[in-house]
Amino acid sequence: MPSPIPHIDFRANTKNISSKLIAATQKSTRTAVLKRAESIQAMGEDRWEALRQAAHEIRLHSITHLDQYLPMLEERVTQAGGIVHWATDDVEARQIVLEIAARHHAKRIVKVKSNATEEIELNHALQNAGIAVFETDLGEYIVQLAGQRPSHVTAPALHFTKEDVAALFREKLGVDAPPDPPALTNIAREKLREEFLSADMAISGANFMIAETGTLVIVTNEGNGRMCTTLPPVHVAVVAIEKVIPDWESLEVLINVLSRSTTGQKRTGYISLIRGTIDTNPREFHLVLLDNGRTKILQDAVARETLKCIRCGACANVCPVYNNVGGFAYDWVHMGPIGSILSPQLLGTKIAGDLPFASSLCGACEDVCPVKIPIPKILLHLRHRVAEGDQFDPAVAPKTISAGAKLGSIAFGTSWLYSLGSNMMNVLQMPFRRGDWLASLPPPFNRWTNVRPFPALQNDFREWWGKRIRR
Repeated sequence: MPSPIPHIDFRANTKNISSKLIAATQKSTRTAVLKRAESIQAMGEDRWEALRQAAHEIRLHSITHLDQYLPMLEERVTQAGGIVHWATDDVEARQIVLEIAARHHAKRIVKVKSNATEEIELNHALQNAGIAVFETDLGEYIVQLAGQRPSHVTAPALHFTKEDVAALFREKLGVDAPPDPPALTNIAREKLREEFLSADMAISGANFMIAETGTLVIVTNEGNGRMCTTLPPVHVAVVAIEKVIPDWESLEVLINVLSRSTTGQKRTGYISLIRGTIDTNPREFHLVLLDNGRTKILQDAVARETLKCIRCGACANVCPVYNNVGGFAYDWVHMGPIGSILSPQLLGTKIAGDLPFASSLCGACEDVCPVKIPIPKILLHLRHRVAEGDQFDPAVAPKTISAGAKLGSIAFGTSWLYSLGSNMMNVLQMPFRRGDWLASLPPPFNRWTNVRPFPALQNDFREWWGKRIRR
């Protein structure tokens, strides 16, 4: 079984990032940003903003009415010959998939790119059960061969150069692989075609689920999605509950903003629409609806808008932090600005409490988000939650925080005590002061000064103001 996720130390992770990885990341994100801008310019800024507003309203309505749309989805999928499973957490989701695989004696599984299955570490569980698993998205296939996690939500191998991929194929596949993208794609296609034809089972995620008809929507730029969902006899889709949307009209809006935000296309290459066993060949279709902390997120009136995300990756592409550290610094499947707000809510701030601080709060992520997630606002909200011990109600914050706040209130409200404390701090800082800066401080304050100097404390404000008045 997958090992528990340790504490994510974002600062430490950034120290292990190579300049080559950063250069490859920046080259890829720059291309994505330019293509998105060209696509929006061709549409017209006014039309684009109207589309964004509509997408925002659809997603906000969807996540706040899950109690209405999820039962409707289950009913429609069942009517179409599918079997619906509800998974409270990652353990339950893995167990459901393993039981389906065991029942069908599956030994070889092909997969469509899926962030949900990455989140629950499904591949590790299947491999530990003796089942061979093959990612069929080209980017996912590359990172799987390399034994890595994806470094970008929509472009998993974004950090690889064509020379890196060629060397990897030569090492892992034993083929003559030139650093030529079309040639490398053909090598992967030939290898994966064998797996499509011999697979016992397929696993996918979904970009959207239409409650009105029980239809799964899988968006790809390769033919692997349709190959996976039609050739093997069993198809299992693992999808997070927030992916449900009301109807076909909603899908039209969301596909428009997703395609342009992800790749700058009017439409992605393939949009597969799957309704139980009616529209595809599998003898069995299973839908695993994954909660894994989503209902808890919905309880937070500020942070719940995180769940509007449609996984376009646009926020990472424009993020100055992501572009200077890459995806691995976030140390989990969700990276970039959306990872900085989603991971702490799914994993808890004891594990991912560093991530809300992994941002300059420049607001570029909110500006490009196709569904208008207020990412900077949520980042600040989560920073407060980290400081308060991940409590929703400040009234039940840890006793140390509450006591510190009360003492601070007394000190700031008592003139002589404030002056005494200010004078003491001026004395205490002297061993560390270098001009107007504190270059190095002892633990735990060195977490700041290890990265940048801290401004030295100046004279008491009242003293300074008194001198100014006397002048």
